[in-house]
Amino acid sequence: MSYDSFLADEPVIVTAALTGGVHGKEATPNLPESPEEIGRAAAAAERAGAAVVHLHARRPNGERTFDTGRFQAIDDAVRRHADDVIIQHSTGGTAAPDADRHRPLRTDPAPEMASLDMGPLNRYAHLTSENTRGLVDSLYDEMHERGIKPELEVFNDGHRNEIRGLLDRRDLADPVYATLIFGPGTLTRPTPRNFLTAIDDLPEGATFNTLGFGRHQLPFATMGVLFGGHVRVGLEDNVYYRRGELAASNAQLVERVVRVANELGRPVATPAEARAILGLRGV
Repeated sequence: MSYDSFLADEPVIVTAALTGGVHGKEATPNLPESPEEIGRAAAAAERAGAAVVHLHARRPNGERTFDTGRFQAIDDAVRRHADDVIIQHSTGGTAAPDADRHRPLRTDPAPEMASLDMGPLNRYAHLTSENTRGLVDSLYDEMHERGIKPELEVFNDGHRNEIRGLLDRRDLADPVYATLIFGPGTLTRPTPRNFLTAIDDLPEGATFNTLGFGRHQLPFATMGVLFGGHVRVGLEDNVYYRRGELAASNAQLVERVVRVANELGRPVATPAEARAILGLRGV
């Protein structure tokens, strides 16, 4: 994908990352945590223009969990409140046993998409999310068996090498879909030059999604729109609407990036169009 995709008016897929598993309501009271809150947030994000919702699960006390039953309760709430939005589960995590990382894949029906972290990264002061190749392969294999489209999460430049390694080890269905993540620490440093290098370095034919943490969310989403990619926004990655002002909701962040896409003349994909672009099985 490239600037030519922008010129060709190809639709942009907007993903809303609704809650995450790191910060909670202490960061913003507008963060959805319970299944009902997440279900209503998903519906509002869909009405605002999101085709995909990226989901984490939390216990009643707000802590993150990989429990299949909790993901099932969230999916049921999303389907009860939203019309047709695509459900994408997170399998990412820090210091969680490998077996737990598989549990988000085992809902009924299975999610249409799930995240697949491409390698290690540091989290907090003393934690590393290892994401060994063995774990990556085992998560990919279960996704393949259940018809789940992997969203390859690329946190730094070395993870693009890991995509090529995964392509050598496994037969990924086209199109390969990679989320390029920019921010602090182990992540790729958020500069426009690094963004251009990253999209130029993807395997031939790959599609990309753009994710900037914090204040980088809007400018990197805008670059994603301009360079023919897809975009992710939401309270998991950024709790502010502008400096010093908390975002009112996930939908507010989706509405803003949809306005940007409209102003730049790029159509926003419906869930049905997103399924066709990504080659999803549907539910």
